[in-house]
Amino acid sequence: LNTRTALWVALGIPVAMLSAILFMYAAGLSLNMISIFALIICLGIVVDDAIVVGEHADFRVRNLGEEPVEAAENAARRMWLPVFSATLTTTIAFFGLTAISGRFGSLIADIPFTVIVVLIASLIECFLILPNHMKHSLKQSSQKHWYDLPSRIFNVGFTWFRDLIFKQFIRLVIALRYPVVAGALLLLSTQAVLFIDGTVQWRFFNSPEQGQISGNFAMVNGASREDSMAMLKELQRATEETAAGLEAEHGTSPIAYVIGQIGGGAGRGLAGAATKDSDLIGAITIELIDADLRPYSSFVFLSDLQTNVKNHPLLETLNFRSFRGGPGGDALDVQIFGRDSQTLKDAAEALKEAVLVYPEVSAVEDSLAYDKEEIVLDLTAQGRALGFTTDALGKVLRDRLGGIVAASFPVGARSAEIRVQMPSQDLTADFITKSQIRSPAGKYVPLADIVTVSRALGFSTVVRENGLRVISVSGDISEDDPARATEILETLEGSILPEIETRFGVKTRISGLAEQENRFLSDALTGLILCLTGIFLTLAWVFSSWTRPIVVMAIIPFGLVGTIWGHYVWEVPLSMFTVVGLIGMTGIIINDSIILVSTVDEYSKRRGVYQAIIDATTDRLRPVLLTTLTTVLGLAPLLYETSRDAQFLKPTVITLCYGLSFGMVLVLLIVPSLLAMQTDLSRLIQSTRRAFATRSRAKPIWAVFWGSAILMAFVFVATIGSEIAVGQTWL
Repeated sequence: LNTRTALWVALGIPVAMLSAILFMYAAGLSLNMISIFALIICLGIVVDDAIVVGEHADFRVRNLGEEPVEAAENAARRMWLPVFSATLTTTIAFFGLTAISGRFGSLIADIPFTVIVVLIASLIECFLILPNHMKHSLKQSSQKHWYDLPSRIFNVGFTWFRDLIFKQFIRLVIALRYPVVAGALLLLSTQAVLFIDGTVQWRFFNSPEQGQISGNFAMVNGASREDSMAMLKELQRATEETAAGLEAEHGTSPIAYVIGQIGGGAGRGLAGAATKDSDLIGAITIELIDADLRPYSSFVFLSDLQTNVKNHPLLETLNFRSFRGGPGGDALDVQIFGRDSQTLKDAAEALKEAVLVYPEVSAVEDSLAYDKEEIVLDLTAQGRALGFTTDALGKVLRDRLGGIVAASFPVGARSAEIRVQMPSQDLTADFITKSQIRSPAGKYVPLADIVTVSRALGFSTVVRENGLRVISVSGDISEDDPARATEILETLEGSILPEIETRFGVKTRISGLAEQENRFLSDALTGLILCLTGIFLTLAWVFSSWTRPIVVMAIIPFGLVGTIWGHYVWEVPLSMFTVVGLIGMTGIIINDSIILVSTVDEYSKRRGVYQAIIDATTDRLRPVLLTTLTTVLGLAPLLYETSRDAQFLKPTVITLCYGLSFGMVLVLLIVPSLLAMQTDLSRLIQSTRRAFATRSRAKPIWAVFWGSAILMAFVFVATIGSEIAVGQTWL
């Protein structure tokens, strides 16, 4: 564009951004990583409307010879409907993200709101402010200014390329429209193969690490504080050894500071630690240097640390965990249910043993801890002979130890009760040996004669879900190697869990992050269906046709070509933010298609359809190129962002940059081909209708049709009969 036009178009960026910030303030949104990311996404999109209007006004002055005022007015009037519909479809696409619920829906909630208010502000600026500035700018375009020299040089080369090379190329595309569409489908299938065969991985959510590692441990009952202190010193030794090894390899010590403690836990803590003696629990907290200052993740340090630790003989549990930010459950979370508590505990221990062979797995623990010492009473043969049962005996002892409610009555808004309990002086250590139990025959016998007493470790808390005992085994999996993480999860689902179910007779269910992933994808599919429906209805209204929207929206699946290829080039796995980018891209990628189809419809009123397609595609090359380049270049700096905190956002950037780049090429190839193919089909249908249009011609044609059908049926039946008659098989 010339300098003045480019200036007024670019001024739409701060106007739209400041307006969006005003709307964000009114809605109570803050400037955070997600909302700022949404503003960056809009940097290139926000000028698309102004580019289309400004470029078309410049086109009308240069090619149609209109006056500046007339050209500015006609450009705004001519581009109002396609630009408004393009903005509306983009708004609908991003609004589809609001269908995602849960914690991940809350995470991305700022994106649709921010993008939508920026688009609304851009639309207002484009049609209420820009045309007046374009009027003054176009008055100066007839004069040759020195600062317009780059634009003039570019336009000479661009016009030559467009009229002599690109136009002939589009003629060839129209002539080979069916092979072109077939080639595009082949290209789409080759990219789909990269995802299907696992070359491009899928990792739902890889949250940024916080650079902190905690190690919690618990000693067995009977250990001393000195044993806990010895275990803590071993953790400190292993930490120093791990840090020294990484420092020797990379030149920088990874540790900022280390804190050890006895009597408490760090971070998430251990299940059952609350019932432990404070001298038997401890923790170590390791703060690593910033992730951008080391070439490896905290999982590398954690894996080496687990290898270097030598367990104390009296150690009961040791758990290391690396902390990460953002929502999401544990990467490894399996619920086991269907049997008694002890069997569930045995199955959990077997599962932990099976997954801990992988160095990428850490922080493995279960929710059912041996945290209480139990006194187990078993009936003797004498007790059973006297008629005692376990349930009856348990009820008697429970009443004696806990008391019984003799009466309850209301007291104002509350209720009160009278409880009868044994005197506290009778609840002594020799309670079992002194207690007398009444037998079913009415005689009292010593409790020690009818039961045997043993001690065992038990569970103070048993979790039930829908009436079933449930134990959860959770852990973390390193995301440094997505292919390895996927392999571990596939092994877990394919072999480890089936073997656990068969061995212990339990049922298992994968929960945690996997469960949240299924919910996210289900909501995303709902949002995609809704936004595609809204886009289709909008385009049907714009074009007053039910078939034109199909041509425009046919380009949407081909955005996957650039998306998958971009993830392959950058070696970044597909993630939930890829899905976010894909949903948003459904509204952006068709913007050029809308304006192109609108131009074809306008040109076809004055010339042949095929020639209208060729001329419209040629004339729209400049705005298609400009809108795509501004969007892609606005996002391109994020592709080279090295901060680890922003890596989880990169899939969205890759999706939009590569998807829209390939989309631009495919719009200029597929949309003209589909328009020509639609014309072929329309002419075929019209010629068929014309053949049966007049009644005078219909009778002979229908007579020939039905006569031929009857003759073919007769021959068919006669052939079958003759084959059966001679005993042969007929196909």
